[in-house]
Amino acid sequence: MTARKPLVIVTRKLPETIEARMSELFDARLNADDHPMTAAELVAAIKEADVLVPTVTDRIDAKLLAQVGPNLRLIAQFGTGVDNIDVETARRRGITVTNTPGVLTEDTADMTMALILAVPRRVAEGARYLRDHDGNWPGWSPTWMLGRRITGKRLGIIGMGRIGQAVAKRARAFGLEIHYHNRKPANAVIEKELDATYWESLDEMLPKVDIVSVNCPHTPATFHLLNTARLKLLRPDAYIVNTARGEVIDENALIRALEAGELAGAGLDVYENEPIVNPRLLKLANVVSLPHMSSATIEGRIEMGGKVIVNIKTFMDGHRPPDRVIPAIM
Repeated sequence: MTARKPLVIVTRKLPETIEARMSELFDARLNADDHPMTAAELVAAIKEADVLVPTVTDRIDAKLLAQVGPNLRLIAQFGTGVDNIDVETARRRGITVTNTPGVLTEDTADMTMALILAVPRRVAEGARYLRDHDGNWPGWSPTWMLGRRITGKRLGIIGMGRIGQAVAKRARAFGLEIHYHNRKPANAVIEKELDATYWESLDEMLPKVDIVSVNCPHTPATFHLLNTARLKLLRPDAYIVNTARGEVIDENALIRALEAGELAGAGLDVYENEPIVNPRLLKLANVVSLPHMSSATIEGRIEMGGKVIVNIKTFMDGHRPPDRVIPAIM
């Protein structure tokens, strides 16, 4: 007799190659039409599954986990962040949680750098002008569509993990001076390589930089890390770029600062109330708003799926999965 394949329920549609491999290895229940699962569907899934494969848009909180079935032993997140999962409650219920770290570093850093360039140089504004005017424009002028030079500016990175370091490497190539705030200084070798200046105090760093890049995870400690008081520390010619999590910035405070001319602009790929985007943001010409697409590359998604499969297979073979999330080190 052959052993029963584990029932793996996937909450969203994944790349075809990943779904095909999952179907070979597991009893995979896939989401063919890619609809976000309702609360009721998630409850049904955790009551039946051996393994749940959620994404960052699925809230796996204590209330949901209270209804877990007898078979669920692994939550294999398709994503790097796990702020949507109550990892401690899962642990207490004997459920292992894994994620997909590392594979999105370069893609997210690329998009961060794209926004760092796009906002001060008014790239989106220029593109919108040609589109909205059917290609008719007044022609080159010494004073039209003036932006800000990037070279020589000071970049303040909040969160010097994998992505923060990758952003710093790219920024240095564009002549930016690297400053950063982190829970603790980066490794001395990395700091020297990046020629980066560490600021223990975020409040002291903010007035000194021209561009802020948010690259830290969303945790209780970083919720509204950039609040009204801290936004006021920035100079009116400063820019903010966020490709991490929307909750790190008090979005209403950011909008007020932008509307009042207290900040020069912002590049946002994430929002506090996703998938809802505050319409006031969309009305601001000096804001580049993207639909959470920093990690959206074919290569990245396939690598994420590969990690999910390895984590599931390793766990089902009775071994510790390589990307297990431990609450104490989150």
